[in-house]
Parts: sequence; structure tokens; C-alpha cells
Amino acid sequence: MTSTFHFLPLCTLLFLIISPSSLAQTSFRPKALVLPISKDASSLQYIAQLNQRTPLVPIKLTLDLGGQFLWVDCEQHYASSTYKPIRCHSAQCSLANGNGCGECYSSPKPGCNNNTCSQFPDNTVTHTATGGELAQDVVSIQSTNGLNPGRVVSVSSFIFTCGSTFLLKGLASGVKGMAGLGRTRISVPSQFSTAFSFHRKFAICLSSSTSFNGVMFFGDGPYVLLPNNDVSKSLIYTPLIKNPVSTASAYTQGFGGTKISTVNPYTIMETSIYNAVLKAFIKELANVPRVASVAPFGACFSSKNIGSTRVGPAVPQIDFVLQSESVFWTVFGSNSMVQVSKDVLCLGFVDGGSNPRTSIVIGGYQIEDNLLQFDLATSRLGFSSSLSFQRTTCANFNFTANA
Repeated sequence: MTSTFHFLPLCTLLFLIISPSSLAQTSFRPKALVLPISKDASSLQYIAQLNQRTPLVPIKLTLDLGGQFLWVDCEQHYASSTYKPIRCHSAQCSLANGNGCGECYSSPKPGCNNNTCSQFPDNTVTHTATGGELAQDVVSIQSTNGLNPGRVVSVSSFIFTCGSTFLLKGLASGVKGMAGLGRTRISVPSQFSTAFSFHRKFAICLSSSTSFNGVMFFGDGPYVLLPNNDVSKSLIYTPLIKNPVSTASAYTQGFGGTKISTVNPYTIMETSIYNAVLKAFIKELANVPRVASVAPFGACFSSKNIGSTRVGPAVPQIDFVLQSESVFWTVFGSNSMVQVSKDVLCLGFVDGGSNPRTSIVIGGYQIEDNLLQFDLATSRLGFSSSLSFQRTTCANFNFTANA
């Protein structure tokens, strides 16, 4: 039996979203929507594909859990008969906290003029931003009953921001923008929930495999993974509170500044926290030979001396303690240890320096094959810990059959 250590008390945070008035272009009202999520092997980014424009074009997007809105590159081959620029001083501009009026920031843009509302799309992977124009266009997505995908539905006036081609630098190959899932009024989840009048909830389940897709749900459960397992029933809930230290759209826990991120591949910790975790972890693995560190990790071990369990390498589990000692998110070996070579496993946490803006950023690797549900109406986060205990993974949603 492996040992456990609690290393960090965490609080949680409130999400406040005022939703936009997008119009659903369908008489069918789905209870939920579903998207496959892939993991790019090279960049380790998580990729979704939405269909946008008229005629519809499949657009690959890097997921940004804390992103403000959907932005796409409009400089390269954007053509759509349903594109509508958002005018200055309009309700949509106000909803999006637009930055006023101005000339087009770059050209060509499909329909931009001096009366176009502006915003600032940003690439949160490379930390670059530029001016851009707010617009509306058709977006389509599959509905779901939670068990299988259903019919395709559309939102006729989905708000997004036109970005520039240079913002794509650093994103996965073939990606044309970023899908912001953050707590703003025009984030992707906010617009879908308003368009179809379903619960202001969404859930992500990131696959650890680069060959098999994970899944994202917009709306309430059930969230059924093969073999017929409604994993929404296994969620543990914790209250969410707002953290003024972090960016306004981020999903952040506690006034210490703990954030959940899909653009950071691994958990990043402030140096003193990182060193404390490393010290405790190494002490628990005192009988396992250390090997040379492999960047960006600080503690690596010989995998020949580490056994295997249903939830990954047999190493001490790490508990993120939430609002009380009885509520904690357990990170098992499958989410803490990274196989960097045939015989080397490294603790998948990274030193973030002595003065980061956010003291802890929980990265994508640590939430793979965990279900996370963000309930915006009741201000709480639901989490499952490793789905391996339920004999399933995030790659087990049945995308092949229709509801």
C-alpha cells in the first residue's frame, strides 16, 4: 500500500457569469452539448473542433479553461455569408466589455469598419495579445443525452473576436484560434447555456492518450462513459470563491492563488511550495534510486524500482486539501508521474519561481482522466479524482453512436 501526504490547504472560488443573448437557430432544444477533445502530442495542448461560418468550416481550437472568449484568425481565408461585425455602443459590445470603437486593427477583416467594437484576443500559451474586432457568426455543435452524441444544433449569432495570424505562433499545428471557457459573459460555455436555456454547467474530461479523444460536455449530466458508467454521480463538490489576485476570467481556488489551467501542461508551483512538495515526496520514495533530473522536472526516479497499480505508478498519492480536511482532491501516480523515457519516471510538477503571479497552477497532466464539472449557477466545482478507480477513462465516451 502506498502512503499519502497532504501538502497544501486550498480554498475555492466563485464563478460569476452574466450570459449573452445569443439566439439558437433551431426549434430543437438540447439539454446538453458534446465535443471531442484531443491531445496534441507535440505541444501537449488540448484541441477542440467547432464548426463555424456559412458554409460551415471545421475550426481547430486550443482549449483555454480561463480564456475570455472564442477568438479565431480572420486574416487567413475567413469567408462567411453570415458574418456580422458588432457595432460600437451595441448591446453585444457592452456585453463583451468591448474596448470602444476604432479602425480595423489589421486587414483584411471580413466586414470591419470604423464603427466596429474592439477587443484584445490573447494567446495565453505565448502570452501575446493584439487588438481585434468583435463579430458574430454561426457556430454548430452536436447535442447529447449524456450517453451518445445527438443531432447537430446551431447558434446563429455566436460572439467571437477576430485575431491576427501571428497570434497562432506557439499553438498546435493546424489550430486557428483559442476556445475560451472562462467566467465571462461571452465565453464558450456562457453562450451555449444561454442559447439553449440549459443549466449553466460544463464539464471537461481530458484524455491522457494522444490517440483517443477525451470529451467536453456543456450542460448538466448524465455524463456516461463506457461501460455505461455515469461518472457525474461520483463527483465530490467544493464551494467556489472569487480570487482577486488572479485574472478575472480564470478558474482560481483560494486567496493563495491556486488556478486550474489547460494551457499549462504540468502543475507549476511557487518555489517554496515546490521545494516542500519535492522534499516530502523524495522522503517517501527513499528506497527508490534517484536518477538525473530531466527538464522541466526536478525529481526523477528509476522506474525499474517502482511498481504499478490500477491508478498508475505505485508512488505516494498527493492530496489537494480543499475547504476542509475531509474534502480533498487526490492525485495518484497516473497524474503525478511522467514517463520521460523507458526507465525514468519524473514527478510532474514544475518550479514556477519565487514570485509568480499565481502561487499554484494545476496543469493539464494532473487533471487528465479526471472529470471536472464547473457549476456556475451554484458556484461549486465537482471533481472525481482518477476515473481508473471506476474502470473507465476520459477516452470512453461513445462518439460512434447517435442518441
